[in-house]
Amino acid sequence: MSQNDAAAVPILEARGVRKSFGPVQALRNVSLRLYPGEVLGMVGNNGAGKSTLIKILTGFHSPDAGELFLSGKAVNFRSPDEARMHGIETVYQDLGLINDLPVFRNMFLRREHMRRFLGVLPVLDDRRMRKETQDYLRKLRIEIPSVKADVGLLSGGQRQAIAVARSIYMHPNVLILDEPLAAMGAREGRMILDLVLELKRNYHTAILLIAHNYAQVFEVCDRINWLTRGEISFDKSVSDTSVDELTRMVMADYMESSG
Repeated sequence: MSQNDAAAVPILEARGVRKSFGPVQALRNVSLRLYPGEVLGMVGNNGAGKSTLIKILTGFHSPDAGELFLSGKAVNFRSPDEARMHGIETVYQDLGLINDLPVFRNMFLRREHMRRFLGVLPVLDDRRMRKETQDYLRKLRIEIPSVKADVGLLSGGQRQAIAVARSIYMHPNVLILDEPLAAMGAREGRMILDLVLELKRNYHTAILLIAHNYAQVFEVCDRINWLTRGEISFDKSVSDTSVDELTRMVMADYMESSG
């Protein structure tokens, strides 16, 4: 996205979100804005509240306080399916793929194309799903050995790319990527960063990218939010900050929490 217009309406917004689990206050007062076509990097150390925030944005949890808005309208998701119906897709760390199924079957999992055998019996239309998967992955510049290959035989980066492609195929308003670079080498991480850049340039998809290693995602984000101890304490455009500034902030936060 181009530089945010102050008058623009966020496609996804959280205001004053709080969430506790017994005596543990996971989120204290989180306010977040994601604009159409923007890539927002949400970074923070383990235990900062990133997972809880994702679960609230996607309907797994209800906030104890605060509000959520989609394109300026208040929403209250009662389930992940309801969030998905409103155009919010999420790729979690476990990816949600079935390793023993081929790529094209995973792409259409639970929304398979069907055809009529002998004009009566409904059967899977594998030919159509293979063709559409092949064309779509080529469009996204995702390279894999074959759409007929079982997902379990692909590399970690290729599996992550397939999970992202499947979510984008649904034309979501918002795509949330949960630690997409976790435990990946430089080459596979580069594949995912290139895919995010492709979505940003050509699909105008609003992306909330959750990350632990902020240096890896700095180049693809428009803004960076730092979540620490259940609060967003830093919100800057990448043009107004640097990896060095974030490093100093992270170290200061670490010293404070361990001191």
